[in-house]
Amino acid sequence: MTAIQEELEALDRNKTWDLVTLPRGRKAIGNIWVYKIKRDDNNQVERYHARLVVKGYAQKEGIDFNDFSPVVRLNTVRVMLALCTVFDLHLEQLYLKTAFRHGDLEEEIYMLRRFC
Repeated sequence: MTAIQEELEALDRNKTWDLVTLPRGRKAIGNIWVYKIKRDDNNQVERYHARLVVKGYAQKEGIDFNDFSPVVRLNTVRVMLALCTVFDLHLEQLYLKTAFRHGDLEEEIYMLRRFC
């Protein structure tokens, strides 16, 4: 399976979009593929990555997005680490390969269907 196929299947599996008719007065945002090659310690190709992303520079603040990102504050992390130390708790971290796809948007974003 190619990296592009994997990306499209993950987007479909996560119900990333709905196919709709573009409403009057709205503009669809284009998209572009971003490619990355993951290499091992010997510089051998381990995996190819492909990500379909919208051309964010075409968005307008307040219409297509609001300037907000749910990120944890450093002080919160420090408090959690201190609590784990005090109460001798075990701490784990988790990496989600497709974490960014799980967030809900408040705005309606329209993307062109062409996958250039």
